[in-house]
Parts: sequence; C-alpha cells; structure tokens
Amino acid sequence: MTIAQTSISVYLKDNSKKEIPAGSNGLDLAKSISNSLARKCVGILLNGELKDLITTLKNEDKVELITQEDPRSYEFLRHSTAHILAEAVQNLFKNAKIAIGPVIEHGFYYDFEIPDHKLTPEDLLKIEQEMQRIVNEDQKFIRVNIEDVDKQLKEFESKGEKFKTELLQEHRNENPTLYVLQDKSGNPVWDDLCRGPHVMSSGQIKAFKLLSISGAYWRADEKKESLQRIYGTSWWSKEDLNAYLARLEEAEKRDHRKLGRQLDFFSMQEETGPGLILWHPRLAFMRSQLEDFWKNLHQEKGYELVYTPHIAKNDLWNISGHNDFYKENMFYMTVDEQDYVLKPMNCPFHVLIFKSTRHSYRELPIRMAELGTVYRYERSGVMHGLARVRGFTQDDAHIFCTREQYVNEIKGVIALVNLIYKTFGLDYTAELSTKPKDAIGGNEIWDFAESGLAQALKEYGLEYKLNPGDGAFYGPKIDFKLKDAIGRIWQGATIQLDFNLPERFGLKYTDKDGSQKQPVMVHRAIYGALERFAAILIEHFAGAFPLWLCYKQVAVLPITDRQIEYANKIAGLLTEKNIRVFVDDRAESVNAKIRDAELDKIPYMIILGDKEVQENLISVRARKRGDLGKIKIEDFIGKLVQEINSKQFQ
Repeated sequence: MTIAQTSISVYLKDNSKKEIPAGSNGLDLAKSISNSLARKCVGILLNGELKDLITTLKNEDKVELITQEDPRSYEFLRHSTAHILAEAVQNLFKNAKIAIGPVIEHGFYYDFEIPDHKLTPEDLLKIEQEMQRIVNEDQKFIRVNIEDVDKQLKEFESKGEKFKTELLQEHRNENPTLYVLQDKSGNPVWDDLCRGPHVMSSGQIKAFKLLSISGAYWRADEKKESLQRIYGTSWWSKEDLNAYLARLEEAEKRDHRKLGRQLDFFSMQEETGPGLILWHPRLAFMRSQLEDFWKNLHQEKGYELVYTPHIAKNDLWNISGHNDFYKENMFYMTVDEQDYVLKPMNCPFHVLIFKSTRHSYRELPIRMAELGTVYRYERSGVMHGLARVRGFTQDDAHIFCTREQYVNEIKGVIALVNLIYKTFGLDYTAELSTKPKDAIGGNEIWDFAESGLAQALKEYGLEYKLNPGDGAFYGPKIDFKLKDAIGRIWQGATIQLDFNLPERFGLKYTDKDGSQKQPVMVHRAIYGALERFAAILIEHFAGAFPLWLCYKQVAVLPITDRQIEYANKIAGLLTEKNIRVFVDDRAESVNAKIRDAELDKIPYMIILGDKEVQENLISVRARKRGDLGKIKIEDFIGKLVQEINSKQFQ
C-alpha cells in the first residue's frame, strides 16, 4: 500500500528549501511565511513561468512569490483588467465577439468585432462604469482545463465566437485552458480562452483607465475581419495611475507629429506617398548640424566617408541573401529589361568597396562610414511620423578588422556611442543579444563573437542586460536603449557582428604569413535613422532645441519703429559670427512679439527700446531663464559662440 505524501519541499528565490503540506498552492506558501506577504502577493514564478497564485505546487518546485512591488506583477494585473474590459463590452454590446487581449507596455488592449456599432469616446465612459461594477462585485478568476476540446469548440460556435473557435482549434493539442469569471454565488458569468496568469479576483484591480479606440484586423491581415481595438492601462494605485496619465499628457504635448506641424518641421504629402518625408528648412537645418557633427567626429576617429548608389541590380541582393530573407521589405523595379532594387541596406555596397582592392593586415582596421538613404516597405498601419517611415537615412558604418583587433574596435564604437548620446543629454542602457535558433555559422565563431562583445562591454565599464537567443541569424549584437527627458525608451544604436556577408562575398586579406584570411565585419549605426533620431530629439527637447541645432537662434525685437535701424545693426553683428538671427519689425506690441518668439521656441530674444539705443546695449531674454538684463553686444556674441561650439543642451 502506497503511503500518501503529507508534505513537499519547494525551493524559494534564494535557493533555500521550504517544507509545506502536500497540496499547497502559492498563496498557502506565502501565508506560511507571513500574512503580510500573502496580502501583497498576486502570483508566482513557478519553475521560470508566471502562474496564478493559487496554482498547486509539487515537490522540488522552484517558486518565486510575485508581489505588487515587482514589475512582473503588472502582467497579472493588466491581463486580468483586459478580461474585465472584454466582459464589460459584451455586457453592453450583446453582438460583440472577442478576439485577443494581450498585455502591452504600461497597459493592455482588446480587439472586438461589433457588427452593428462603431465605438466612440463616449462609449469608453460607459464601458469604464461597467468595468467598475464588475470590480466592485469582486468576481473570481477560475482556471479550467479544457478536457473535451470538441465540446468547447461547439460551445464557442453556438455563441458565434468565431475567433476563439479558430484559436482553440489551432492550439487544441497544447493543453488549452479557459478562464471563467464567477459571481459571489459561484455562477459563471463570462469566460475566455486564455493561458493566464491572472489575479485571484476582480476586486484586486484598483485603478484603471480606458485610453483610446483604433481599428485593427484579425491576425493583422488586411484581408481578414475588421476589428475595433480598445486600449487601456491599469495600476496598483490611483496615485500611480494619475502619475502615468500625467506622463501621457506630457508625451502628447511632445508628440513630434504635433510639434512638426506647429513648428513647420516636416510634412508628408499625398503626391509623394506614405512614409516619405519632406524636411522643411527648420528641421533640415537641424539635420545638417547632426550630419556635420557626425562627419567631423567620424573622420577624427579614423573612419573614411563613402557614398553609394540608391539602387543596384537584383544580382547583388541575390549574393547578399537579401532576396532570400528580406524580400517582402524591398522595392523592385525594371530598367532596360534588367531587375533593380532600391537598396534596403548599405552594407553590400561597403563590402564591394572593400573587395574592390587587395588588403594587407597592415591596412586593417578599415572603417567605412556613410549617411546612406535606404528604402524599406513598411505596411501603412505601422508607419508613425518620422519614427517609422519607408525612406530614411542611416548613419551606417562597417568595420573590417582582424580577430585580434575585434575587441578594441567594439570598445571604440561604444566610446563613440557614449560621446554622441551625452552630447544630446540622452541616457542609455545596453543589451547583449546572443545566438538565435536559426543562426548560421558554427559554435566556434559564435563563441568568439559573443565573448568579444561581452569583453568589450566589461572592459569599457558598461553594465548590460543579456538577451539570450535574440541575436541576428548572422551574428550577435549590442543594442542601446535611449531614455528621453520624460523617461520613455527608444531604440538607439546597434553594433552587430556579421559572419554572413564576408563569407558570401569571399572577403579576404593577406595576413603576416602570406595566408588569405577572412576579416571580421562589424555593422554599426549610432543615430540609427536620422528620421527617427530627429523624432527622438523633437520629443526629448519638446521642440526647444539647443542653440547649436536651432534654425532661428536669436530674435531681435524692436519696441517701436525708432529702434529698427539699431536692430538691423545688431542683427548684422550677429550674422557676421554665423549666428542665425532675424528682426521682428512687425507693427505688433513687444509683448506679442515675445509671446510669438516663445511659441516659436527661439532660444534668445533681444529687446530694444530707446534706452538700449542710447546706452549702446541690448536687453536679453532667454527661452528658459527669462530676463537676463542689459549687456554689451560683444559679450552676448561671445557667450553664444561659446554655447554653440560646446554644444550645450541646457
């Protein structure tokens, strides 16, 4: 006779062992440690996977208790809030059918098909009220294993839940589960096909807000059903929710698309097509400053500038492999019965430049850099202002070096990344992505590449996060994540190792012993795309660029017509020092001129009245600091020249 096990042992986060009664769940474990801990817990990490708090534990399980203070707790909270949203929508709109409702950064969304109704902002208020009623009812989340898939399929079909039917059929052999919401009497009131995890009951949801409505397609396929998507956010406290909404409001003010219109930075026209940017003079000047800064810096650091065509014969992209793995993102054309491609990347051209002549080890490293415009097909639904476009200019560079030079070259790139980002006051973090499942090349070359990147990061003194299995198929990479002035994260620089192109193009150099060896090839971009980097800077600075990037640097504001002659003289002195200045001689009050200059985000204003003319001085007002008082024009010019040359950003 088998004796039933009365207790089990589980491993906690610190690897200590805890003995608990057999049949215990995560909540029981938390209670066995302390009641206060149990009150804070919302779920568990069970053997590396997020699970409901009431999941039954087994002997030798490794268990980490997830509390509300843990960022991972939002997976439970927001996933659960999405279910409450879906229940509320189906309560209010009886014909609504549910699609998917995932957690996203800072929130969640849910997709619905509502044949007889187009959702409005007023509907969101009604849905929120119904959600609050469900929260107040404290409905329980119950996980149910679907034992009879065919029976559940018939139930979904009878309710017209065609999307859930399709998903269940697709995942029928993966131990599918259903989450049921129960009222206080234990009656099921709503359910959804779902893997979880969830909180224990709707009453744990404390602070939520529905944010917006957008269109979507089932499976993101324009040929499939049109859906309506509701976005929302959920937090553990009203204070956290209000702080997030305040950040959203600030982000809305900084939206580069809105500022682009207000400040006449750029446009996209119907005649040019989507995702193709027209840079207006103000932003074009800023771009020219970025380019000049970049070119001068790269030439100082031993890079050689190159230029390559916008198109190339299809044969090139066959050799590079782009036609095999990137075809859906490329633009094709036929010229003189020959197939051509608008280049999606600059790298094959740089490879051809390297290959065009013989190289000795003495010449390496060779660093090529180009501000190269590339073209990639982006679907209309994902394009976003300057941040996601079809034609953009990359600050591309490729380094060809020996294995012995590899680590130092990576450190040099990291130092350059640091210098450039610090110039703009951008904080950043680094991530190292390693060998993916579909990788090409043997373990030896991957070990060499990954260990070299890690060594370079450590020797430079830069902490980094490891992303196992997230490298490109042709090599590992370092990604830099930028943090802007209000804490948002943007994709920044990338450093990638490439084993693919040197092999495909047969790149060689002559080594010390006369043998032919394949160089190590490094891809890297720091701005990334000038379009996206411009979007980052517009939002980071809220359109109020540092002086050296400003198209209009100084506004001279005469109070009356009597000061116009003096104003033009002052403007002339500034122009002689290459300071961009304009005189506002409109028949407006000086207060109106100041207001307009501030709206135009001009860094400095010179206000001129009769006293300034008599004393041969200028009164200066700064965009951020207000009135600076009267000073000599020579002193002011010296200050501006120093600020421009040092690229101050405050």
